[in-house]
Amino acid sequence: MAIQTPPSVDPLLADFQALVEDTERLLQESASLAGEQAQEMRVKLKNSLARARDRLMRGEDPLHKCCRATEQYVHTHPMQSLGMCALLGFMFGLMLSRR
Repeated sequence: MAIQTPPSVDPLLADFQALVEDTERLLQESASLAGEQAQEMRVKLKNSLARARDRLMRGEDPLHKCCRATEQYVHTHPMQSLGMCALLGFMFGLMLSRR
């Protein structure tokens, strides 16, 4: 069974793959490029890196919101959170003991 990645992760991975490919191409061609060609390749690499960073920053935002909401809930309802964790741990233990 293949592991499914969330749809929001796929564009990020594609951007990083493109960044890696651009970097590899720059390294391979750096010896033969001179002047304007080298500058053009550096600009492409810089743009690709900027796109990847932007995607990464946008991807972190929902994660931080979720973490803050969870932390706030745990601080306002500590006993309920403790009870849920204990119940989940108990259920997980039961599932593992049956194997």
